[in-house]
Parts: sequence; C-alpha cells; structure tokens
Amino acid sequence: MNQEERLDYLIKEFKKESIEYKNLEIPRDIEGRQRILRSLMNIRMPGKMAEDVLAVQNDYLKERAREKGVLTPKDIPVVRDVISIWQGDITRLAIDAIVNAANSQMLGCFVPMHTCIDNCIHSFAGIQLREECNRKMNELRIRYGKDYEQPTAVPMLTDAYNLPAKKVIHIVGPIVQYVLTSSLEKDLADCYRNTLDMCLENGLKSVAFCCISTGVFRFPNKRAAEIAVDTVVKWLSEHDGQMERVIFNVFKDDDRDIYKELLS
Repeated sequence: MNQEERLDYLIKEFKKESIEYKNLEIPRDIEGRQRILRSLMNIRMPGKMAEDVLAVQNDYLKERAREKGVLTPKDIPVVRDVISIWQGDITRLAIDAIVNAANSQMLGCFVPMHTCIDNCIHSFAGIQLREECNRKMNELRIRYGKDYEQPTAVPMLTDAYNLPAKKVIHIVGPIVQYVLTSSLEKDLADCYRNTLDMCLENGLKSVAFCCISTGVFRFPNKRAAEIAVDTVVKWLSEHDGQMERVIFNVFKDDDRDIYKELLS
C-alpha cells in the first residue's frame, strides 16, 4: 500500500466502528481525507482494534512523521547549559520523552481536530496511546475507587507508539479558575519537578516540555514560563549531569520571546 491507499483504507475501517459516522461523505482531496481520519481517531473510545488494521495505521503514522520531518536534539541549539528553546510541533521530536498537557481523565482530547497538544499527541501516536492510558487509569481505579481521576502534578509514563519520541509523560497542570495563587504556582512547579524526577527514575536523558497549564487552563504565560525556567534550572543544578537535554517547546511567538528573555 502507498500512503494514499493506507489513508483510504483506514477511513473505511474507522467508519465501520462508528454508527454515527458510518455514512459520512468523504472529501476527494488528500487534506480533507486526512482531517476525516484524524477526527475519526479523535472520537474513538479506547479499545482493541484488529491487528491488520493497526499495522496499516502504524505504517501510515510513521510515514506522516517522516513527511513532517523528524528532529533530534542535535538539530536544536542549546541556549544555556543543556536547555533549549524550540518553536514547533512537539510530535516531530525524536527524544526520550515529550510532555503532554493532559486532563484528569487522561484519555486524550475527544474533540475532532482540536488544536490542543493533547489532541495532537494522541492523533500522531495512534489509538494505542489512548488504550494504554485507559488501561492504566482502570488499574488506578481498582486501587483508589471508581471515581479516581489523575491528580494535578502526578505524571504518568506511557509508550509513544508511532511518535519519533520513545515515551510520553502525561501530566495534569493546575487550572486557574479566578485568580493566580501561590498554591497554583507550587502545583505548576511540581509538574516540572515531578516530570524530571520521572525522567531520572526511568533513565530518560532528554525531555521536551510543552507550556503546561497555559491556554485553556488560563495560567498566565509569562508567570508560567518563569516558574518553568526557575524549577528546571534549580533541578538541573541539584542533579548535575543527569539530563542531556531539556527543551522548552513553544507554539506561540509570545511564548518564544518570553523564554528567550528568561534564558538569555
């Protein structure tokens, strides 16, 4: 199968699983069909899929990664010690771990084609990622009760499947409901500290952080960056030589400029 044949095959197979969308009209253009497939993947509940379909999905997503272009830490300049700033798509990074800003359900974003990082990571990792997250959450519910949700700043480690990265670290950041408090600031610092601790415990030497809790979680971007930089710099000073690269991955120009100023 070539890539276009994989795309058409996967749309057909994912449509079969959806009663609501089984008669969905498919656009003729490649980009439109890519959006349809991603949307069908986004709404799919966790669960097993036939191995032959899964194999085609894996081939399709690995080729999509090659099309987008894979980057290693060698491609990204260091700005201070082992710290880098990189503006772009975190799913392109071939490093030990990328950080996903998750919600407390830990199942990814179900909104078709949503632009959040949670949606992007799950879309390009493949449906196995949601299945693993669901399995881990079910195990935690057996231990802590059926209403268990992942607490703020407690990281969860999963495989990265079809992403260039080796692992994904999912973490729930603090949500600013009304005003920013010292407790919320501590929670955000804990997100960075606990993630780095998880890297240390699992032999992960390179990690890319997204801008945790900014955006829909309403943490002010500049203060979030200040906390991120302060926490990471302090952790690195306390664990000299333990990390080979820490990347602050940003999407917006404003965040890029903030991090550049803080690390200059």
